[in-house]
Amino acid sequence: MRYVTSFERFGIRQGLLEGIELGLELKFGSSGLSLIPEISQIEDIEQLRAIKEGIKTVQTVEELRQIYQPKTTE
Repeated sequence: MRYVTSFERFGIRQGLLEGIELGLELKFGSSGLSLIPEISQIEDIEQLRAIKEGIKTVQTVEELRQIYQPKTTE
């Protein structure tokens, strides 16, 4: 496995966030963009990749939110 520098990780993360933002805007409009403040707090690149892929299949903003928010039991 190739070593990825912190600068490369930053670039990968920024690219993923831009892709997620575009996907949210195209699929859900302004309601999708309302997730950006939450998603931009995520540092885990694999989790961001899962969100990007999830945009393709989810039907609602809430379904997408379930990908990155832990389930709470009440």
